[in-house]
Amino acid sequence: MATAENSKAAGTPKLRSVDFRLEIVVVPVSDVDRAKAFYAKLGWRLDADFTSGNDWRVIQFTPPGSNASVIFGRNVTPAKPGSAQGLYLIVSDIEAARDALVARGIEVGEVFHGSGDTHSGPDEPYISGSRRVSGPDPARGSYRSFASFRDPDGNGWLLQEITTRLPGRVEADTTFNSTAELSSALRRAATAHGEHEKRTGGKHDENWPDWYADYIVKEQAGQPLPT
Repeated sequence: MATAENSKAAGTPKLRSVDFRLEIVVVPVSDVDRAKAFYAKLGWRLDADFTSGNDWRVIQFTPPGSNASVIFGRNVTPAKPGSAQGLYLIVSDIEAARDALVARGIEVGEVFHGSGDTHSGPDEPYISGSRRVSGPDPARGSYRSFASFRDPDGNGWLLQEITTRLPGRVEADTTFNSTAELSSALRRAATAHGEHEKRTGGKHDENWPDWYADYIVKEQAGQPLPT
């Protein structure tokens, strides 16, 4: 019988690190065409609509800036229509994201945050608990502000505002999935840099590009921000 020592002595190669990238979430629906119209109305990109006779159909949509997609259709999942809950869409500005959906005619709940004993209460549970307090988090802390909506079958989606990732949550490289995400980061850096200039006597900072870059990289990596 081989032992750990024998395997090591035999020069067993180390396992290669392999990426496991979440790419598809299956959403169970009852009316495929109705669901297709809804997700198109959200402004998501239609990637596929394949059929095989009357027994099978699969549709794929991708949210703006997302590396993962959703699929639904006919005979693609045994799950009950409407049973998918707690599907999170991460946004950098919760109010702007909600406004954009409302402008498209989507019914979205008011922005809310948790407060106090959030893990019990009459509200529908979400990742931070079961109490929903109206309005965004007062301190506008990352991960703390939400809004919710449902598709025609009742599958539940939540918007969650994240501007600064917790340490270790992102790779070393700084990446943005859309121009909107990058521009939002630049606006936050501009606001912070304005406060920086006030603290340094109100003089124009000729090195502002370096300051912006440092701020954006550290914000995305969850590191202490420059002041």
